[in-house]
Amino acid sequence: MKGARILLRSLPVVLAVAGLAGCSSVPESTQASDNRDEKPGVLSSLLKSAKPIAVPAGTEIAIVLDQSISSEQVTSGDPFDASIAEPVVVDGKTVIPKGAHVQGIIVEARASGRLKGVARLRLALNSVEVAGKSYDLQTTSVTRSGQNHDKRNWTLIGGGTGAGAAIGALAGGGKGAAIGAAVGAGAGTATAAATGKKDIVLPAESQLNFKLSQPVSIEVKG
Repeated sequence: MKGARILLRSLPVVLAVAGLAGCSSVPESTQASDNRDEKPGVLSSLLKSAKPIAVPAGTEIAIVLDQSISSEQVTSGDPFDASIAEPVVVDGKTVIPKGAHVQGIIVEARASGRLKGVARLRLALNSVEVAGKSYDLQTTSVTRSGQNHDKRNWTLIGGGTGAGAAIGALAGGGKGAAIGAAVGAGAGTATAAATGKKDIVLPAESQLNFKLSQPVSIEVKG
């Protein structure tokens, strides 16, 4: 009986020790499993880390305008917004994706005069945004110039003079012709002034091609 009582008293201690051993063994196996699960994640993150890729000078950057630009409405130094029209690929890897936001600058803007002065626009790119990060760009410029309208103006003025002289001759001979010529010249000049402006307008969605004048390093994942 005495031995049975000692055995009964020892039984809770044995069970407690066994329970502790069981509890400690479960976290170890779970921890080992967790460690095995973590290793692929670390490797994956290393593989996906961003690496800088140099885009060399001379690389073409094709963009489409997000807005219209008029030589009459902008001034030198104004910014403009655009998007990448074609992805920029270096060694088979896309460095600048299609649709990436681009900001440009109006390098020169000159409105057309009415009787003289040719319209002119010169644009360049300032920066591109890739994966939420902005990168400065240095590019060649794209220039658009209006047509010289001097010849057209002289045609209008000369035509007005001839018409005025003909009417004046019918009205009063030689003196009338001289008066008519002067009146006709004035009318021709007014017509040229009213219709002579030839500003440059680049509509939204217009595609323009630039080239990098300096290399740029852009971080790419993978």
